[in-house]
Amino acid sequence: MKDGVNGVALGVFVFFFLAVTVLGFLAARWRKAENENSLDEWGLGGRSFGTWITWFLLGGDLYTAYTFVAVPAAIYAAGAAGFFAVPYTILVYPLIFTFLPRLWSVSHKHGYVTTSDFVRGRFGSKGLSLAVAVTGILATMPYIALQLVGIQAVLDVMGVGGGENTNWFVKDLPLLIAFGVLAAYTYSSGLRAPALIAFVKDTLIYIVIAVAIIYIPIKLGGFDEIFTKAGEAYATVNPATGKPKGALVPGEAGQWTYATLALGSALALFMYPHSITATLSSKSREVIRRNTTILPLYSLMLGLLALLGFMAIAAGVKVTNGQLAIPQLFENMFPDWFAGVAFAAIGIGALVPAAIMSIAAANLFTRNIYKDFIKRDATPEQETKVSKLVSLLVKVGALVFVLTMDKTVAINFQLLGGIWILQTFPALVGGLFTRWFHRWALLAGWAVGMVYGTAAAYGVASPTQKHFGGSAAEIPGIGEIGYIGLTAFVLNVLVTVVLTFVLKAVKAPEGVDETSPEDYTADAGDAGVRDLPKVGAGAH
Repeated sequence: MKDGVNGVALGVFVFFFLAVTVLGFLAARWRKAENENSLDEWGLGGRSFGTWITWFLLGGDLYTAYTFVAVPAAIYAAGAAGFFAVPYTILVYPLIFTFLPRLWSVSHKHGYVTTSDFVRGRFGSKGLSLAVAVTGILATMPYIALQLVGIQAVLDVMGVGGGENTNWFVKDLPLLIAFGVLAAYTYSSGLRAPALIAFVKDTLIYIVIAVAIIYIPIKLGGFDEIFTKAGEAYATVNPATGKPKGALVPGEAGQWTYATLALGSALALFMYPHSITATLSSKSREVIRRNTTILPLYSLMLGLLALLGFMAIAAGVKVTNGQLAIPQLFENMFPDWFAGVAFAAIGIGALVPAAIMSIAAANLFTRNIYKDFIKRDATPEQETKVSKLVSLLVKVGALVFVLTMDKTVAINFQLLGGIWILQTFPALVGGLFTRWFHRWALLAGWAVGMVYGTAAAYGVASPTQKHFGGSAAEIPGIGEIGYIGLTAFVLNVLVTVVLTFVLKAVKAPEGVDETSPEDYTADAGDAGVRDLPKVGAGAH
């Protein structure tokens, strides 16, 4: 690590940061709506984005700064097991091709802004809707915090803010400034800000990856040398566990973990509120279908990005915090000016998803807690005002999380968030294809999955901590180690199916379904689909 502040890299980083800040505020005038006082406009960009804007927005939303830092960091620490992120992003696109267009259509027809809106409309249950909303908010909070962790990692490597013994305010001032700017332009411009900034973010990331995958191997003597050094490093024994540190190829004992983690993560990815928010901002169902075919380009980028973990080992990068491995690799290997470009890609890669996540969480609170339980007659203007304020509170909460807790806590909560959000799958995706499930059975299945997943994750220990040390545990009845979220999901579905049979047998009251079959295939130009400028309060 270089001593002091890397002035050149910092200068380039600040340049790009200022550029996207200006874009963030200008976004309020981009595609300006006649009526800005509605969640359709502030929270969904007027539901007007075409194929390429949606592609950049979804890419910026799903492939975050934490992805940029954490995926290669996992490979740096443990080897090929960290590659699970690549197959899961491949699995997810055929999956979402089957249900996202249906969700877009019914949401467009009825003015739904969140997944909880749909669940309430489909099953006539505010209780189930509340469960989905609370789960979404809980799962999103630590995710936002990890974006700030990504920015903090870059600032640490550049030497900004001083060492650990520096006054906390001085040390965290750069992060506070970045947070303040993010909060201001999100409040002002809504979803249009991250949509516009995503163009810059993704362009920078593709440039950095293209250069890194060619330039760094040349400096290190080629991929043969990189893999040889990585293999030797993984073969050394970890004193804490008495086992090798990792492997270039996952061993037989880890295959269940690898497969279940990839499948469970694929099922969970588009349950997150920010994924749905970006999806519902599209102007037609055809835009969604096209995006499921071109988004795999990001998976190609992710595969190349993951190789940086091997390169960090071969380059002799030594860090106590694995999240610093890739920023440190960039500083060690690149000229200072290009290291600044790489740091800007990571930093801006944090701002885009953090903005979308805070908007998504705020929309959930406003539509499914505030409007449903606090002020049922809220006007579109009041909804928008509350959502703007809550988006600020969500970001403040994430900032407090980062500044007051150990970073491993944020990582563990994010892992827990993945387990939790997967439990909303039966209500959301199941509801898009069938009305057979009973609302009370879905709620019971959700509760069982949440309790089991949380308890199982609490019982996982690691060499550094007693609880929440990972997201894999023994699968009951099989004896293999697998992803806790997927096990909890299976229990969730079993409980839902069994209780649905029971509740239907005793003729338990079912809620009113406000949707009709044709709603799930409707497009923007179809007769009966509402005109966007007239929407705001929602048809409930």
